[in-house]
Amino acid sequence: MTELNFPVIGYMRSPYVEKFGIPRQPNLVDIESYIEMVEPYDDLQAFDGIEEFSHLWLLWQFHENKSKQQNHFRAQVRPPRLGGNKKIGVFASRSMYRPSPIGLSVVKIKAIKQVEKKVRVYVNGSDLLDGTPILDIKPYIRYSDSIPDAISSYAELTPAKKKIIWTEQAVLQRDELLKTNKISRQILNELEELIALDPKPAYQNDENRVYGLSFSNVNIKFRSSDIIYIDSLMFI
Repeated sequence: MTELNFPVIGYMRSPYVEKFGIPRQPNLVDIESYIEMVEPYDDLQAFDGIEEFSHLWLLWQFHENKSKQQNHFRAQVRPPRLGGNKKIGVFASRSMYRPSPIGLSVVKIKAIKQVEKKVRVYVNGSDLLDGTPILDIKPYIRYSDSIPDAISSYAELTPAKKKIIWTEQAVLQRDELLKTNKISRQILNELEELIALDPKPAYQNDENRVYGLSFSNVNIKFRSSDIIYIDSLMFI
């Protein structure tokens, strides 16, 4: 079997510090992150002209898979959008468990900056875990990359967002973190957008079960039913 090796051109720096809770597709949450380029690719000349584009394609590696698909091919997977029970072919999904652990995401470009001699590519809408290796960056071309009449099977509709209710204890914790500048209003807004997507596994329906999710520098505890109830927000 032929194998190919690709250089890593940079690493994603994002508030997604764990896999649980990351949106299942890009651009579902308007969260800012940036790619820190590595030598010899941290050259501003390599990005000359990119400011004329609004969006970018990112090619990246699923670097924290527990299962090594390369050593044990699984022909079928269970997509979360189908409740986690129905199987479909791996090539009919965007599952992370695939022969080549490569992901593809389109993001909105915000800025290119040089910080402490390192080039950073700031983007919005990423669905990448902090530390994800970036394999390539390409401009998004509207006339060819956008297909208005495309059919997307089980992923046709945008996931609905749920209403969020903060418990009294969580409100006190939230306000204290804001007051002491341990959390910014931007991070809080991004966290609320993320939780509204209901990151719990689709096959779990226990309304009393408490889930924990770490995001940026906070940990949130919540319960999920038709409404998301936030029980606590702690600084980490």
